[in-house]
Amino acid sequence: MFVQVFQGQVSDAGKVRAALDRWVQDLAPGAPGWLGSTAGVTDDGRFIALARFESEEAARRNSDRPEQGRWWAEMAKLFSGEATFSDSNEVDVDVIGDPDQAGFVQIIQGRGTDPDRARELMSQDSGQWAAFRPDIIGSIAAQHNDGAYTMALYFTSEKEAREGERKEPPPALKAQMEEMDALSVGVPDFFDIKDPWLYSPR
Repeated sequence: MFVQVFQGQVSDAGKVRAALDRWVQDLAPGAPGWLGSTAGVTDDGRFIALARFESEEAARRNSDRPEQGRWWAEMAKLFSGEATFSDSNEVDVDVIGDPDQAGFVQIIQGRGTDPDRARELMSQDSGQWAAFRPDIIGSIAAQHNDGAYTMALYFTSEKEAREGERKEPPPALKAQMEEMDALSVGVPDFFDIKDPWLYSPR
């Protein structure tokens, strides 16, 4: 899988969503290899989107289409400044339920000292994690250059996510969390998407 992350400050979430709706309606049918997108705007106007493709080649074919260029020219006007882009072909997906049914999405961006070890930790004890945090119905983790990452966590609802955050994990899972924290450089950036826009091919 290949993931394109694009983000920036916006002032009108409704217009941004309408632009993404138009892309799905008009351009998605001509984008073979597009697997779906997760997007939204935080309370303080930060927009972020993860577009998933089956390969980097499929994403490039989409980007090279004239109609994509025209669509982006209009979309870019909705940002207060420049939008930024981050790509990844190192993507880990963990699906327990149906992420398209998520009522709340939290996207985390940060940097780590050992991406390989972080991926090992995230792949361990998935059954225990599912039992401990049934509010998490899926996740996508994308590695970028220099240890940077973007992770999207899909929750049943914000209420259940907040309740889950307050739970004390069992010792084995707590040790994993502490090691993950030790690998982190600085403080990660959290995007709380209370109204997630979840798109999939028809």
